[in-house]
Amino acid sequence: MKEIILIKTGEIALKGLNKSSFEDVLVKNTKWRLHSLGQFKFRKAQSTIYCEPQSDDIDLDEACRRVSRVFGIAAFSRARVAAKDFEDICENTLDFLGEELEYAATFKVEAKRADKSFPMKSPEICRELGGRILERYHHLKVDVEHPDVLVMVEIRETAAYIHGKQLPGAGGIPIGTSGKAAILISGGIDSPVAGYMMAKRGLELCGVHFASPPYTSERAKQKVIALMEKMAEYCGRMKLFVVPFTEIQEQIRDKCPEELFTIVMRRFMMRIADQVARKQDCGALITGESVGQVASQTVKAIACTDIVTDLPVFRPVIGMDKREIIAIANEIDTFETSILPYEDCCTVFTPKHPRTRPRLDLVEAAEQALDADKLIAQAIAGIELVEIKR
Repeated sequence: MKEIILIKTGEIALKGLNKSSFEDVLVKNTKWRLHSLGQFKFRKAQSTIYCEPQSDDIDLDEACRRVSRVFGIAAFSRARVAAKDFEDICENTLDFLGEELEYAATFKVEAKRADKSFPMKSPEICRELGGRILERYHHLKVDVEHPDVLVMVEIRETAAYIHGKQLPGAGGIPIGTSGKAAILISGGIDSPVAGYMMAKRGLELCGVHFASPPYTSERAKQKVIALMEKMAEYCGRMKLFVVPFTEIQEQIRDKCPEELFTIVMRRFMMRIADQVARKQDCGALITGESVGQVASQTVKAIACTDIVTDLPVFRPVIGMDKREIIAIANEIDTFETSILPYEDCCTVFTPKHPRTRPRLDLVEAAEQALDADKLIAQAIAGIELVEIKR
């Protein structure tokens, strides 16, 4: 029997004249996520995107799992396709949802008759199909408020579609509809969450990671790659730019006041990320900073770092506490990887008493001891590119 995935788009419906272009990007993104499973045919009709497998051996369980992680999809259903004939609808309903009904105590039938030429009206479909189900499963009772199993029948233009309760999608809007941004990703808990949140708003991402061997290990870099692979479940293909940062950190350690080390380091990171972002046609930077966590994340410290770039800097977790951030990290399966004990460069040469209210003039004066242009150019020349695919 033929099955199909019915996709509901949610927020895209509010895009007015641009709705079609958003839907086209969503279809493109969904195709890419599913292409390794086999070929799917897509069509749009009646506020629904139909995702139809073109062979019977496609793993639809895995297809649904991937669909649930595509931004722009509000909800979806795995549905059985039936002829627009009541007897065929009954037969397919009992076959498709029979196992769920067997182990349930209550059920409810809902019907939507988009094709008004179908001879039975929606209440009649519900009543008659509910009767057939009760004839087969004597233990069941009808519960219209909180049923264990929802039996949904949709009569549409070309066929009838039978499915259970809609499953939640990832929400948001399709990746690529809001442009591109570069995320500074450290390997901690916050930055993967920040990237996920901005990808949900339609941004295509690339990552910028700063590595300081021998102070940071190869395992620390592999940890970041693993985090981005998990992010790719939602964010799609990404490029990761691994920046050699050892020389810059050693120069800062040797030539700058210790209490300003963290803020000077962050300013160099922002300058380098700015250049990488512009070369990748990105219109913004993203960080995982949250106000008040550490010395570099006070209001004055953030002001000192932002001034070195003209690009907007998005900080989607800035008003969240750690518990809220960890909840999202667990939801997207990055938390356990983030807490692996491999230190990143942000923990190298950490000052004992960092200045929490840095003055811009003192920070700029401290940087005069460094050949910033030369150090940045050397770091950019040594960047390693890693392609992140999922």
